[in-house]
Formats: sequence, C-alpha cells, structure tokens
Amino acid sequence: MPDFNTANAVDYGLIAIYFAIIVGVGFYAARKNKSTDDYFKAGGQVPWVLAGLSNWVSGFSAFMFVAAAGYTYRVGLGAVVVFTTATWAYVLGYFFFAKMWRRARLDTPLQFLTRRYSPSTTYFYSVTAVVPQIVGIGQGLYILCIFVSTALGFGPRTFEIAGLTMSGLQLSILCVGVVMVLYTVIGGLWAAVLSDAVQSIIIVVMTVIIFPVSYLYLGQGSGLIAGFKRLIAEVPEGYLTTLHGTSGNPWFLLAYFINAILGYNVAWHLAQRYYSVPDERGARKMALLCAVLSLLGPLLWILPVMAAKVIFPDIASIWPMLKEPAEASYVSLALLLLPHGLIGFVVSAVLSATLGQANDAFNWLSATITRDVYAPLYRRATGALPNDRQQLNIARLTMLIVGVLGIAVAFYIPRFGGAFEFALQYYSLISAFYMPVALGMIYRRTPWWSAIAACSASLAVAITLIWLNVWPENPFARNIFAICAVSTVVFVISGRWYRADDPKHAELHRLDADLRTPVPDAPTANAQGLAVYGVIGTMSLILGAVLLACTALPSTPVAPATHNLLAGVLLVTVGYGLRRLAARAQTPS
Repeated sequence: MPDFNTANAVDYGLIAIYFAIIVGVGFYAARKNKSTDDYFKAGGQVPWVLAGLSNWVSGFSAFMFVAAAGYTYRVGLGAVVVFTTATWAYVLGYFFFAKMWRRARLDTPLQFLTRRYSPSTTYFYSVTAVVPQIVGIGQGLYILCIFVSTALGFGPRTFEIAGLTMSGLQLSILCVGVVMVLYTVIGGLWAAVLSDAVQSIIIVVMTVIIFPVSYLYLGQGSGLIAGFKRLIAEVPEGYLTTLHGTSGNPWFLLAYFINAILGYNVAWHLAQRYYSVPDERGARKMALLCAVLSLLGPLLWILPVMAAKVIFPDIASIWPMLKEPAEASYVSLALLLLPHGLIGFVVSAVLSATLGQANDAFNWLSATITRDVYAPLYRRATGALPNDRQQLNIARLTMLIVGVLGIAVAFYIPRFGGAFEFALQYYSLISAFYMPVALGMIYRRTPWWSAIAACSASLAVAITLIWLNVWPENPFARNIFAICAVSTVVFVISGRWYRADDPKHAELHRLDADLRTPVPDAPTANAQGLAVYGVIGTMSLILGAVLLACTALPSTPVAPATHNLLAGVLLVTVGYGLRRLAARAQTPS
C-alpha cells in the first residue's frame, strides 16, 4: 500500500474556505440579478473570455478526473484521441454554431424550439428533458463524490446521521449536493460564470503541478526525461499506441466524435453561454478559446494518469471497495505526490468543476420551466404575464426541486456499473434530444412538429435496440448511429408537409430572418461585465494566500512544501493581474 497523504484538518479547512467562497459568489451574483434577464443570461454582458472559460470548464468536470481517468488508465495513449474531440467540435462552433446561437436572440435555451418549431415542441422538450437532466445531475454528483470520498479517506467508513446509516460516499453526496443547490439557487447565471472562471484557474494550476511532479517521481531522482523513459519501458504492449482498447475501434471513435459535436454545440447549457456575450464576434472568440483549451487541457491529466499505470500497476489492490478501481488513478497520484494544503486544493478543484457543470443544468432547466412553461400558462390563466419577482421565485423553486431529485438519483447510480460505462449510455441516449436542434438550425423548411417526431422516433428505436441487445459489443456506437440516422430520416421526410403559409410558421420566418442578420459588434467593452474580473481576482488571491501559508506545514521528500509555494505564487499572480484588469476597466479614460 503506497504511503498516501490522506486529508487532514488543514485540507478540510481549505475545502471549507472554498465552499464559503462559492456560496459568497452566489450572494454577490444575486445583487447583480435585477431581473430574470440578468438571472438567466447575465443581461447579455458576460465578457467573451469569461464566457469561454465557463463554457470550457463546464465540460471539464469530475468525469475527466474519475471516469475518463479510469478509461485512460486502461487504454493509454488512445485516450488522447478520444478526449480531445471537443477541440474539433468547438472549431465547428467557431465557424457556424456560435454565430447562429447569438443571432437567434434568445432569453432562454429552449426558446429556440418555440421560435424554430412551436410552443408545443418546447412543452414536449420541457417535460421529456427533465428526467434525463436530473439523471445527468445525479451522475455528475456521484462521479464527483467517488473522488471526494476517496481523497478525504472516508469512503470505506460508515456514519450514523439522524438515525440513518450512511457510507462515506453517500455522506459526501449529501453534503456536496446541499452546497451545489444552495449557491445555484441564490445566484443564477452570474454565479455560474463567476464560479466557473475560478474553477478553470484552479484546474489549470492543479494539473500544471501534478503533470511534472508525477514524471519526476517516476524518474526516481533522475529528472523528467528519465520518467518518460521508464514509462515507455514498463507500460504494457500497445499502451503507447492510439489503437489500444476501444480507442482503436473506428465505430466507437466515430460515435464519440458525433456525440462531441452535438454535446459541445447544441447542449442547452453551452448554447446559453453563446447568447450571454454582447455580440457575435465575442461568441466566435469564445468558441475558439474553448477549442484551444480543449486541445491542451486534457493532455495535462492524460499524461499523469498514464504515469499512474506504472506507479500503481495493481490499483485494484489499493481500492478494492470501488466498482472500478482504475477510476481512482488520478486521485491516487494526488494523495501520493502532493502535500497537505494542496490535497484540499485538488479536492476543491474537482469539486468546483463538477459544481459548475451541475449549475449549468440547473440554470437552463429552471429558465425553461419558468419562461417557456410557467409564464405562458400563467398568462393563459390570468391574461397577464407574471412579474419578475414571481418568475425569480419559480426559477429558484425549480432549481431546489431539481437539485433534491438529483441528489436522490446519485444514491442509486452505483447499481448500474462503472461511471464511464454509465456516462456513455446516458450521453448516447440524450443525443436524441440534441439532433433535432442541430438539424433545425441547419435546415429551416420543416413543419412545426418535425422535432417532436424526430426525437420520439429516434429515442424509441434506440430503446428498442437496447431491449433486443442488438450489436452488444458496440452499445454506444449503436445508440448514436441509430439516433442520428432515424432523426435525420424522419426530419427530412417531414419536410414534405412544410407549408410556408401555415400560420404556425410565422415565428419560424422571423427566426430565419434573425439567423441571416448578423449581431452588430458591441462598440466598447462593458465596464460592469469587465468589473467581475476583480471578484475572480480576489478569490484567486484568497486561495493563493492560504496555500502560501500552507508552505509552513510539515512535509515529506515525496510531497514537499514547495509544491504549495508554487501553487500559491501562481494563484496570487493571476489574482493580482485580474484585479489590475478590473481596476483599469473601471477607470474613466
């Protein structure tokens, strides 16, 4: 058993500080929410860099450090091909989807369905999408808490809470879930983008440190190059090729690429970022920034996990209590190589990434239920729209209910197998909801019911194929190909019933005109939007100061205190630079 640095009081203290900062962000953001427009899309004044960081980190959750790390531990270099597919998806977004989302001039994500298809389509999606989104939130929370309970060392323990016996994993699900719901309900989209920006900084600092440290350890005192040479010499045959395991399966790779295109271009929470920036140029810059980050970011955690294959050759004996022990490979590196202080910092980083992803799901779902379901029903019943205060209350109540249900789902996910396999099945099935969105944005001459028909037919076929166990050796590819093929065929055939003079298509004609009309560039940077950099800088300074103080803690040769010093200096430098930028933005020229 390796000599791990399990979390101590200092690490718990740093995690508590992080939680306090996140909740504080929620309260700060609440002051910026003067209307539902602010709450759901931050008034359209989010700087493109901030929106890009938020967009990127929302797809860089604990999934990467747990489920994807387990996949990387098993297949090796082929993981690079799989987990950098987001780059090419964002490149497509740069050329097409970013500008189209901004031109759509939306207030909520599913408003696109109302404009492109019909209010009935929005109701259909609102009702049918709730359950998949709750499952997605529960999945993310479960994966996150595998990491948290393992890193904090209480995964195998049991606790008595209010007469109930809970495992360490279940207790972490409960505690993290409560914090997740609390700060999301308070802050809206401003809370999401602010916390996401801090999360991206934390993730980069953490991965930049673990990457070289893991190879220095592998080199046994002879340097980084020696570490890489040892990796090459000791990994299993085929581990350093891109054709090892499922990464060499062309059907799997093609399906994963299609899924990435849909997930990174028409997923509702990502679309919300595109129309939260001031102009079309900013939306395209945001997509390009995400493309670059999605190419470089995964390399910073894939290469250390490959080193873990040599450092922990029999990881199942270290974590026998886990369904998939390989999914603890990244956290094992952190516990072995990082000192106290940074241990808490790493847990905070992974916490922050997954909380941001869950917050995105909360936000678009509450926006949809409030703006696209509650408001029309209220107007039908009373003859007037609900005021902003009523809509904000409904939005927060929706977030609370969805969050509680997501926590409940997380308790049941362990029954369905490993996190990576469960995630693949989940993402493949929800592509049935995304296909009509992508098709409807590309081609706009189908009737108002075409999205409902395409989604229903493809989902029915996919579920039937699962039930019949067709092509069981490639279930992910089977689901993706079936959904894409059926959606496209039904969508194209439905075009035969399109009539331009149908009164139900009046809004479609207005949307079509909007999508052909560029959004003018914002004349100047919005001072209020740029001022939030000062808030992000302050949070970075606080975390950096804490890590600098942790330099005085006792350490070991394997995990020296200088790692805390390096992380602290990086955070303080970033924080100082952001505060200077914010100050300049607020100084009259």
